[in-house]
Amino acid sequence: MADAGYVKVAQLDELSPGEMMMVEMGAERILLANVDGNIHAVEDICSHAYASLSEGDLNGQEVECPLHGAAFDLATGEPITPPATEAVKVYELRVEGQDILLGPAKS
Repeated sequence: MADAGYVKVAQLDELSPGEMMMVEMGAERILLANVDGNIHAVEDICSHAYASLSEGDLNGQEVECPLHGAAFDLATGEPITPPATEAVKVYELRVEGQDILLGPAKS
């Protein structure tokens, strides 16, 4: 049973290692990425310009924006390369069985 505040957004078999997908939780667009079996959840919209990170490239534990090439660390949300200078939100995440559950953004 999911903890209060956590919402099922996907199943593990929908997200193979090396893949990304965009999910919605309320009005928020969130990028899920599977890095060697570890699932990460960050804000899907680049902090530099309005572009969907889920349409970019996954390189190890980094996601690259398809618009201007800014890269973000999936664990921290911090920008790794310009032109982005602000972090994207990182979300609480749990896996229960095959269910991927999202919680609130980490503070």
